[in-house]
Amino acid sequence: MPALRLFGRKWLAASDDLVFPALFEICFRIVWLILIGIVTEHYWDQTWNCIEDGLGVQIYLGGTLALIILNLLLLIGLTNRSAQGSITETHLRRMVVPLLVFKICLILPEIALNIFGTIWAFCDMIKCTTGQKFARNVIEAIVLFNWVLFALIIFGMAIVFDPLGSTKYKRSRDANDNNGPIESAFHRKVYSLWMRRFRWVFCCLRKDEFGHEAFAQAASLFSALFRGTDLVPSDFMAGCVLLRVRQKRETREMRRIRMLNDDGPRYSTDLARIFATAPPWMTLKNARHFMRFALASYGWPLVCYMHCCTGPYRLIKKSICCACFRSKYNVVVDDNCCLCHFAGVKFMSHLRNEDVLYASFRNHVFELPFCVLADHSTKSIVLSIRGSFSFRDVFTDLTANCERFEAPGMPPDSVAHRGMVAGVEQLMKRLRETNIIERAFTTYPEYSLVLTGHSLGAGVAILLGAKLRPKYPDLRVYAFATPAGLLSREAARYTETYAFTVGVGDDFVMRLGVDSIENLRAMIIETIRACKLPKYRIMLNGFGYAIFGVPSRDLETTFFDVTQIETSGQEASVEDPPISTIMPPTVSGKASMLPRDIGVRRFAKTRLYTGGRILHIVRRKRTELEKKSNSGGPTFEMRWATPEDFMELKIMPRMFLDHFPDYIFKTMTKILEEQKATAESITSIHEI
Repeated sequence: MPALRLFGRKWLAASDDLVFPALFEICFRIVWLILIGIVTEHYWDQTWNCIEDGLGVQIYLGGTLALIILNLLLLIGLTNRSAQGSITETHLRRMVVPLLVFKICLILPEIALNIFGTIWAFCDMIKCTTGQKFARNVIEAIVLFNWVLFALIIFGMAIVFDPLGSTKYKRSRDANDNNGPIESAFHRKVYSLWMRRFRWVFCCLRKDEFGHEAFAQAASLFSALFRGTDLVPSDFMAGCVLLRVRQKRETREMRRIRMLNDDGPRYSTDLARIFATAPPWMTLKNARHFMRFALASYGWPLVCYMHCCTGPYRLIKKSICCACFRSKYNVVVDDNCCLCHFAGVKFMSHLRNEDVLYASFRNHVFELPFCVLADHSTKSIVLSIRGSFSFRDVFTDLTANCERFEAPGMPPDSVAHRGMVAGVEQLMKRLRETNIIERAFTTYPEYSLVLTGHSLGAGVAILLGAKLRPKYPDLRVYAFATPAGLLSREAARYTETYAFTVGVGDDFVMRLGVDSIENLRAMIIETIRACKLPKYRIMLNGFGYAIFGVPSRDLETTFFDVTQIETSGQEASVEDPPISTIMPPTVSGKASMLPRDIGVRRFAKTRLYTGGRILHIVRRKRTELEKKSNSGGPTFEMRWATPEDFMELKIMPRMFLDHFPDYIFKTMTKILEEQKATAESITSIHEI
């Protein structure tokens, strides 16, 4: 940071990104130097006896040795200079660009010598040959590896090439845009670039009815979020590592403050106490029961994931071989010939064929797979909606701007996630076409309607519940890992009456929304500004953190002044468009290199929240006595949370694992098993 300026344009690399590539090349150059040195020592005298081309071979050997030595010196200089200073202290790395230019200029003579070496090694045009097999093999290997190195250099330059790095965009990039992002010429250019990328990479989605709309919404989101900063991809990676350290330090300080003040969120392992104020249907046992149906909507891929070795065998017993050549299954739509998805639904839900009333695995942008099941154990008609599992679902997620959402009983002026609103509309259309809900209640009139889903499916289930609730007043929604950017605040409060949301640990999706991403962008830049470590140290520390965790000493030694780092966006009101940012003291002119409007909210105009009444489950920390005695206790504890508790995106080791549907199911299973074991032990004591 900032991005490297080279040959009159900006590149997606910084002057402190060259440490590891340079060290990698140094290792290879040293090996080449040793080998070519041995060849030169043994073969140099023979070149004087060559009738012709001896001088050319001498030039090749001597020139190759000289270029390797010169490259080694340049690489050592690049490594040393690139490792200087923190990410924002670019003045300490001012010699990187001249050294890099000189290094790139040496590629031309290297290519010329390598062409000669290729002709000498693989063609019969050079008469001055050697009978030594070792020398011939070394020359051939060096020639081949040089071409590989040149290909890697070209590939690396293609990766870090910035299509908008030309100086002709600089003026529009730096101009202050007061008319919003759409009116900016540079924004339009970024928008067009993202559109082209999506069309090429996800060309199979262009045939979808809403594919172009999803591309446009995603391109608008990406162009709004990532413009206006001079960060390169490696800066974001380093920023996430630093943010992990910062958030751990903030968590430790908040824990100390809460212990001193004896306040803060109260987690408990007592299920009876937790659910004392909840409606009778809102229990962890019911949530686990209906979570099985949410898992079933993922079909055969989740079965194979959960049972890596035995998954196919388990599916074979449930599948119908060559079903496409038999009488057509009217209840199954868009499955494969052996109805593998259908087999996955039956296996995960533990239901019979006749209990799967309808299953649609049709997946397009804004159109999610779902299944309608008859659960006789709870006398429920269950509508299970699949979560994000394909690129089409990802683009449904990325259509993240707000759209007006109307449903009977909803507060006026309610807004919701546009992609999920579109998903609800498509699902309502399919339900009307098939009339499956009405037919199910005709068969089972005494049953009640239950909606369930995980991740994207959870958000769609909550919105669909609001639409269907007037017709089915006893409707219940069991949602798992519901995304954060779902509903406006009053609408989210309304959903607490019929929706039960379960979240586990540091699940990133429950904190993922446009608002939290914009806050994350501001926090990353603030954290980078306050860090005093060079980037290569941050990256090395990141690998160590992933394996061993963050040591306590790094919480105090990573930043210039940790007391000046504040959490961004926590105190901002819903209507407040700017994101609050810290202003640490200027160190070597660092503050001037950061954009002044980094706190401006470019995309999120209305803050959205997660829906339903939220039960947050976390892993319990063992007490000192339990650690000393090596005794156990409840593995998890929980509390009722509010949507405001999930407004900040946290960088944590388990942020992805805690979102997986099978892990959520195992967590609830573990809690219920421990509760049952505790109850049995208490009963045994009473009997004694």
